[in-house]
Amino acid sequence: MTKAKKSTSNSKLQAEDIRPFVAPCNTVGIEAPLRWLRLGWQDFRKTGWLSFAYGLVMVVIGILVTWISWQAHSLVLAIALIGGFFFIGPVIAIGLYSMSRQLETGLQPQFIRCLRASRKRMASIMVLSIVFLVVFLIWARAASMVHIFFPSMGTIELSDLGVFLGVGTSVGAIFAAIVFCVGAFSIPMLLDRKVDSVTAVITSINAVLHNKLTMLIWGFLIIAGILVGILTAFIGLAITLPVIGHATWHSYREVINPQAWERMPGVGEPDLTQLSNNSSD
Repeated sequence: MTKAKKSTSNSKLQAEDIRPFVAPCNTVGIEAPLRWLRLGWQDFRKTGWLSFAYGLVMVVIGILVTWISWQAHSLVLAIALIGGFFFIGPVIAIGLYSMSRQLETGLQPQFIRCLRASRKRMASIMVLSIVFLVVFLIWARAASMVHIFFPSMGTIELSDLGVFLGVGTSVGAIFAAIVFCVGAFSIPMLLDRKVDSVTAVITSINAVLHNKLTMLIWGFLIIAGILVGILTAFIGLAITLPVIGHATWHSYREVINPQAWERMPGVGEPDLTQLSNNSSD
């Protein structure tokens, strides 16, 4: 029995030794983001109230953020806090990734399974959560500095307001790009495979750089979806955020090839034929 255990242990160590530094990635066309959104919408409809409840929580958070900013009479605070939807989104959506993962394997999504999946990778996810939080806090500080460009005296000219919005957008884009590259595929990969945080992050950055135009389009679609949700008094977030979260899972499944790492327990192996058909649609 002891020899058998040692043999199994040695086999696992050898398998780990031959793993690549990053998971291989596929090159996808510029039409892929629209396909991911379509698949995300299908998952949203299949999960029913679970995804919608997830979105409603985000609506409540958005309204609460607006109320806090209103009470503080601070436009900067409002911009900074609302920016949290962009910067902490990859972590917030982990439950949505879990739901899509369950659907992929033919299971009816359950909230308890989402909690179990998150708990199993809590340490690695917390590492990335801290990274995103630090970026968010730096962004919040940068937003307060950008406020010096806001025209505060006399009549506000459109050109002056344009300078403020232009500078703020440029600064925000830098931070958003960092979070996007790090979080595009890392959290779904941590949920799906027994992989460490560093490998997941480098895999995500590598995949984004290998699909620059496609991921640029995907990033703009994510921003557009969140902005639509915000501009509808946050009500639209109840739909747009869950759909984006589910679509992100499908982007991971299509772009990343993580077969070298063992699949996390909790669900069965996916129907590869069905995945292939979905990708070709």
